[in-house]
Amino acid sequence: MRKKYLVDLTGGERAELEARFAGPLTLRQRNRVQVLLRADAGETDADIADDLGVTPHTAANVRRRFAAEGLEAALTERPRSGGPARLDGKAEAVVIALACSPVPQGRTVWTARMLASRLVELHVAESVSEDTILRVLKKVTSSRGRRRAGASPRG
Repeated sequence: MRKKYLVDLTGGERAELEARFAGPLTLRQRNRVQVLLRADAGETDADIADDLGVTPHTAANVRRRFAAEGLEAALTERPRSGGPARLDGKAEAVVIALACSPVPQGRTVWTARMLASRLVELHVAESVSEDTILRVLKKVTSSRGRRRAGASPRG
């Protein structure tokens, strides 16, 4: 089957790729540079993928992005979905410290809603959801009131 997206590098693009390859790159960037250079030399996606330890689909995607969007788009990452983290490391430490502190009078345990509202009162975060609080607490390996650390008993 004929390739739909052919890589035909100009002299300047080839020189830029070779210069980038000599400099510091992540493994993904290094693989993308090699895919483009080898595809320009006429190698197949399967051969490129076999030598680099990637899938042929990866090689085809790099070629497609180069043909459709240009050299820079083929070498760089696209933005990933999801928003920025609501709490940084210090804010997470405050959540854990609050959860381990004595409970407010008239209560037996801290709830996620209470912890979230307390964080807003302390101006640690503008707003934070109960799910975020629960996610932070899930990462903690301590379990107060039990002899062993962890949430689930050993089986």
